[in-house]
Amino acid sequence: MAEVGIKFTVEDYKNLPESETKRYELLGGELVMVPSPSEAHQSISRNLLFLLWKFVRDNALGVVYHAPFDIVFSEEDIAQPDLIYISNERRGIITPDDVRGAPDLVIEILSPSTAGRDRTYKKTLYARHGVKEYWIVDPQEKTVEVMSLGEEGFETIELCRKGDVLLTRLLEGLAVPLSEVF
Repeated sequence: MAEVGIKFTVEDYKNLPESETKRYELLGGELVMVPSPSEAHQSISRNLLFLLWKFVRDNALGVVYHAPFDIVFSEEDIAQPDLIYISNERRGIITPDDVRGAPDLVIEILSPSTAGRDRTYKKTLYARHGVKEYWIVDPQEKTVEVMSLGEEGFETIELCRKGDVLLTRLLEGLAVPLSEVF
């Protein structure tokens, strides 16, 4: 007899017990536990958040959020990217409880347990729903892969290493010195 997988929905996800201390994402209807980030992950996230938020705030471009904050893409897909940017033009997707639609920019910081999903399923998910730019940060290699949404999905436009200055098409004028990130 074939095993039947249980598919969860947004409603199921939203009704998880509040006392639950673990973070979850809903990916393809599957409830996926997200492990607590390492110290290196937290440091990189904080540094990127500070640099990105300062630029966005100083130029009145929109908002930046950090995990955990639910991004509802569909009835079977809720992700909690490490960092997101939403432009002023797209603020309408922000609700009091979550974001309903694609942020302009999604940043994922790899960890051993999430790297596979971040590079495959979530990359496809973000492209399918119209995220304009996706950064994959690799703490071990000290790199940031900057991808832009094209007709065929995400295309790598730059691979930056520690010591480089990351530039982005999405946020013109933003220059992120990776020596301040890693």
